[in-house]
Amino acid sequence: MNELRVYWRPGCSSCVKVKEFLTNLGVDYESINVSARPEAMEELRALGVRTVPVVARGSDYVFAQELADVSAFVGRRVDFQRLAPAALYDKWQQVLSAAQRHVMQIPAARLAERATPGRDRSIRELAYHVYQVPDAFLQAVEDGVQDLTSVYNAPPPTDVTRVEQIRDYGSAVSARRRDGSRATQAKLQTYYGDQPLHHVMERCTWHSAQHARQIMAVLERCGISPEGPLTAADYAGLPMPAGLWE
Repeated sequence: MNELRVYWRPGCSSCVKVKEFLTNLGVDYESINVSARPEAMEELRALGVRTVPVVARGSDYVFAQELADVSAFVGRRVDFQRLAPAALYDKWQQVLSAAQRHVMQIPAARLAERATPGRDRSIRELAYHVYQVPDAFLQAVEDGVQDLTSVYNAPPPTDVTRVEQIRDYGSAVSARRRDGSRATQAKLQTYYGDQPLHHVMERCTWHSAQHARQIMAVLERCGISPEGPLTAADYAGLPMPAGLWE
């Protein structure tokens, strides 16, 4: 239990990123997939944790949503380069616009199928989740919601059964978004600690982008070419994981 452990689940964007981050730093760790090892969630609950990704050593742990916290936890200095808030805003708008196009291409008959290998998440849930991320960010900024996961990990409403409803949710969230002009100075209280608003905005932007990228992969799996696909230029400057699902 004194070895470094990373608790994660498939399809989780921050899980993919933190594993790649530690690997690229040359840091050894035990990889624990809580979807394959449900008893591992009991280990986390014993620490008072109910979500992943988490990096732990013994009874000490850190949430892995903010990589600066992870680098401090493992004792490695990292110089993080971040896009300015205005640039993040533009990237986020591009991602959400693309995701609204792509959700309309999903065949209705495929919505209930599993989207994420190794995880019980349907295509419907994944498509809805793309927009839950900015919704959670807005609720944190506007309403003081600290537990972002209570918003973006909630199941879609049961009456949301059509791609048009998912697109309309995305449109409504996009219309509420702010430009982040306060982000360079402001702080935000989150379940993983007091964080610079700029850092949370960056994470939520690439979080949405990673799941939008997964939706494109789902379309291709269905034999459908994404209309106006997101490209490397759209992702440029975002700390996107190399891996898609794990």
